[in-house]
Amino acid sequence: MLFNSYIFILVFLPLSLAGYYICSQLGRRRAAMAWLVACSLVYYMWWEPKYLLLLGTSVLVNFTVGTYLGLVRPYRARRILLIGGTTFNLALLGYFKYTNFFLQTFSDLTGIDYNISAIVLPLGISFFTFQQIAYLVDAYRGYTREYNFIDYTLFVTFFPQLIAGPIVHHKEMLPQFSHPDAGKMKPDVFSAGLTMFAIGLFKKVMIADTMATYATPIFNTALAGHDPTLAEAWIGALAYTMQIYFDFSGYSDMAIGIAGMFGIRLPANFNSPYKSKNIIEFWRSWHLTLSRFLRDYLYIPLGGNRLGPMRRYFNLMTTMLLGGMWHGVGWTFIAWGGLHGIYLIINNIWIQYRGAAVRRGTRSITAGRLESAIGWALTFLAVIIAWVFFRAPTFDAAGRMLGSMFMLNNFSLESQVSRLRALMWMLTLIPMVILMPNSQQIMRLTHPVLDIRHREMMRNVLKPLKRLRWYPNTRWALLVATMLVLALLNLAKPSEFIYFQF
Repeated sequence: MLFNSYIFILVFLPLSLAGYYICSQLGRRRAAMAWLVACSLVYYMWWEPKYLLLLGTSVLVNFTVGTYLGLVRPYRARRILLIGGTTFNLALLGYFKYTNFFLQTFSDLTGIDYNISAIVLPLGISFFTFQQIAYLVDAYRGYTREYNFIDYTLFVTFFPQLIAGPIVHHKEMLPQFSHPDAGKMKPDVFSAGLTMFAIGLFKKVMIADTMATYATPIFNTALAGHDPTLAEAWIGALAYTMQIYFDFSGYSDMAIGIAGMFGIRLPANFNSPYKSKNIIEFWRSWHLTLSRFLRDYLYIPLGGNRLGPMRRYFNLMTTMLLGGMWHGVGWTFIAWGGLHGIYLIINNIWIQYRGAAVRRGTRSITAGRLESAIGWALTFLAVIIAWVFFRAPTFDAAGRMLGSMFMLNNFSLESQVSRLRALMWMLTLIPMVILMPNSQQIMRLTHPVLDIRHREMMRNVLKPLKRLRWYPNTRWALLVATMLVLALLNLAKPSEFIYFQF
């Protein structure tokens, strides 16, 4: 059941909201939370009922381990519990996500055919696995505790963030459900959530899905062994760059909006990443909750930047390679992660050099502005190149796309003119993502997300555009209604969320 489907928008979501608020108004907090758990399980089993058992097993095992982590005192026993629980989660994820990949790779190297049937990847397994690993680590460190099974199940399965995030922490979510005001219908909060949902749905249906119609045929051409023309290659790469941005940010807006209709705030997942002037800033703005997880539970435990430059670079590369593997099964995803690891290493080396120049007094204000402009252009280009590996199913397809983009393949002007209009149309999106305020900035008066400060939220927004903000008035109601109608009228065409496959 997709967020951008009639069954979800017109049936499932209204029933879920009605049941939650009716139970809450009757003073049945436990019943309201149980209702949300039931709705979340129905939402998950709608895709494939048999994997509800997998989700239930994962929740039960992690709840049990987490409970004992809160009760057991000896350090050795707690460490064994943490290692055992983490191993269980990684084994579950590894079996379903990577078994076929590793067996196929081994078969290609040895020539041995295992004839193993394809293992279907359960929906959302990467997200709820990482979320529960974070919970176990936090319980081990004494940051959080949960002894109620219904509450814990709701924390894991709350349907707005179950399938594709954001990756949330227990200490962020459960206090909101237990707050005295939880379950009280507040029209301004509800309308703000509905607006966020409408913005996200519009992004997904009207922009991301349109970009897919340009990107998919061109990447399929490269996959079939044909070289796209120069214009086609750039159209395909730029289209996918915009598709994945509006697809995932649209999903995240919808998730934040749906949770907001229940009076719950989720963490932010995006803060205008394409405005970034370096790759470090990009990763502080793209998929924020995954970046937070990789930083807190992988990069820092590896030593972070505390053990000298060379160890820092090793930790960065290891973190990004594993981040690439988390995103998808295939060598192209590993290459995508490795590219970003290289980018981050270069960025850190540049920061050290720039700091030395500042200390010597050889860097002027003008040079700083020029550096920012060049930094943005190089960062955006580097991100586009990396997205080619992320999207292309094979290295050959990625090589054909990049070869055509940089005129390394046979250059031809044939059919370039027919593609020019499409290229110009997509280029209009670039000023939008680098100049316009994002949805969280537009909705800033309602504080739609948990963890972005007002000043940080408004960075890189042109002063005249800072006035663009949502108010609960007739003008915004008409605009939101228009976006919803346009999106609903276009839901019939095929569509899927990119991050659902991870």
